[in-house]
Amino acid sequence: MRFHRAAVTAVVVAAAALGASPAEAAHSWGGYHWSRTSNPFTVKLGDNLSASWKPYLATTSSDWSTSTVLDATVVGGSTNSRVCKGSKGTVQVCNAAYGQTGWLGVASISISGVHITQGTVKLNDTYFNTATYNTPEWRNLVTCQEVGHTFGLGHQDEVFDNPNLGTCMDYTNSPADNQHPNAHDFDELVLIYGHSDSSSIAAVSPARSGASAADRADNPGEWGRLVSGSERPRQVAVYERDFGGDDKEVTFVIWA
Repeated sequence: MRFHRAAVTAVVVAAAALGASPAEAAHSWGGYHWSRTSNPFTVKLGDNLSASWKPYLATTSSDWSTSTVLDATVVGGSTNSRVCKGSKGTVQVCNAAYGQTGWLGVASISISGVHITQGTVKLNDTYFNTATYNTPEWRNLVTCQEVGHTFGLGHQDEVFDNPNLGTCMDYTNSPADNQHPNAHDFDELVLIYGHSDSSSIAAVSPARSGASAADRADNPGEWGRLVSGSERPRQVAVYERDFGGDDKEVTFVIWA
């Protein structure tokens, strides 16, 4: 997903989130999920980060591991941060000065059918090195949200000016209250992973991608076709790059 001047949740959604039960959760990202034979399972977060970012990945790992269905474990990274190449069965988390792209962070996942085979998260120091975004609140929110997408979570709300819902999966102009997951996020994970699969993460082959979108330029032309949303400012867009068969790469974008 693209993320610049993040947003917030609608009043109706906020009210639903306050008393959410697993049956009411409703922010899955396309039904995409990691294949596993039992819960809880482990998603490895590859640390390709500079020293200033490591505490935020540690917080994100701890936050999401509160889930009853998954553990998000930080492991050594396997890629150059500028390139941020995906690695089978892991989420590679990277930071670099990616330029005036219009986004603070981007999450991409490779999928086979509906199964996630690998993911990448990019955190853009071009913006985080400015006074506006170089704060713990913004760094926590964006790291938490981008990693959340790689588990198969969408946003709880995508309206910038709505009241905060108290979750990092909520867009906002004021991130102080939106730095961590909330109960609604954990309810949604229970729904997404409420079934078992016949194979584990390691057994699912990555998409036949060659070079993934994350390995190339940071613009729509490298993400495939626009399948939903809009490229207009402050709008959500989802891109798919189709490799044939059931193999795709999906990128979730929020425009500045």
